[in-house]
Amino acid sequence: MSSMLSSALRNLPVSSAWAAGALARSLSCSSQFQAAVQPKTKKTLGKTGVKNVVVVEGVRIPFLQSGTSYADLMPHDLARAALQGLLTRTSVPRDVVDYIVYGTVIQEVKTSNVAREAALGAGFSDKTPAHTVTMACISSNQAMTTGVGMIAAGQCDVVVAGGVELMSDVPIRHSRKMRKTLLTLNRAKTLGQKLSLISKIRPDYFAPELPAVAEFSTSETMGHSADRLAAAFGVSRLEQDEYALRSHTLAKKAQDEGLLQDVVPFKVPGKDTVTKDNGIRPSSMEQMGKLKPAFVKPYGTVTAANSSFLTDGASAMLIMSEEKALAMGYKPKAYLRDFVYVSQDPKDQLLLGPTYATPKVLEKAGLSLSDIDVFEFHEAFAGQILANLKAMDSDWFAQNYMGRKSKVGALPLDKFNTWGGSLSLGHPFGATGCRLVITAAHRLKKEGGQYGLVAACAAGGQGHAMIVELYPQ
Repeated sequence: MSSMLSSALRNLPVSSAWAAGALARSLSCSSQFQAAVQPKTKKTLGKTGVKNVVVVEGVRIPFLQSGTSYADLMPHDLARAALQGLLTRTSVPRDVVDYIVYGTVIQEVKTSNVAREAALGAGFSDKTPAHTVTMACISSNQAMTTGVGMIAAGQCDVVVAGGVELMSDVPIRHSRKMRKTLLTLNRAKTLGQKLSLISKIRPDYFAPELPAVAEFSTSETMGHSADRLAAAFGVSRLEQDEYALRSHTLAKKAQDEGLLQDVVPFKVPGKDTVTKDNGIRPSSMEQMGKLKPAFVKPYGTVTAANSSFLTDGASAMLIMSEEKALAMGYKPKAYLRDFVYVSQDPKDQLLLGPTYATPKVLEKAGLSLSDIDVFEFHEAFAGQILANLKAMDSDWFAQNYMGRKSKVGALPLDKFNTWGGSLSLGHPFGATGCRLVITAAHRLKKEGGQYGLVAACAAGGQGHAMIVELYPQ
């Protein structure tokens, strides 16, 4: 992987030998930390006059492939289950929570403020305010940082942040012509007026508007963008398949070893209790190689095997001021430190958010790449994540696109997504950010690190990065 990362922009893809070595290093690295290791001593990122904000706990219900066990539910059902799992795990009194923020992308029209509906369903006080945010795949990141801001500003002491997505049942609308006709029909007063409107309905009015994971500004799907991005950075189909296999293999290992501690069981009404993610499926290079391109046909390199799949799931995180957490007898898991949001051209750089956000958050925190012990990056597509890694290790890209004199640097694979990622664990759009942060906290404790860097891309050409600091053990 190191040789691949150091290759210049648009160079020919390097040998696939990096994958075997990287996978072996990642697997051996995981086995080295079967017991918690004492973290290295580094400076703390606390600032004078600024409240320390901590993560007390984070949970998620299992992430499932859409169309499986959650298919008959609604988004607030999943969010409620995550909230109840958080309450059970922490025993935090409901009336102590000052505010609830949830992220989501594809909203259910009946519960547009899903945070409020889920909170009421989970038994929180009707006096506890709640609102919902949307920022594509970084929606729960936005929910978390909104909570951080409220606590840092002294508005709250205890915030629950989370995210939810139910891709099994997305809104499908009538055509605009049919909607206008039905709304006008609803206002018609006489039978004659109603019959006149009905007589104008034509067969094409019944054609539905189907949702698509596409950019409004460009009409291009994220898969097409990922294919173009992979081509621009010389990421081959072989490299993408190898990386996807790495993600699934590491996720399966983490699941088998009980490392995915954030997962809480969910008794699905009328069905069995779900206890684990169901999208983790290590395959073989031979099987993956048989799949045809999913977006750019017939020559594209992005396939169903090296892309994150449509996923249902929800997450929840208990965030407090350090002072409040200690007063209530909690031992926090981590500090939430500096964070940044970035935005760039949604046409050519839709999925390069991590590349732009990573150096900015490091500079803001006064850290270097070598200070980071744990990297947790969102994997939308294998081609996307590998293109970001190549972009960060390219002087040419740094100088011509990022306004930097030199590259960000090569990210070490033995610290990178070693418990799997969105390609294998699943990607409920609005819920992924919380998974990234709590996984970083758990890995820091397990592996004896101090600083984690969480980063993610989002539709609209946006991105997010945050520094997570292990709480003193």
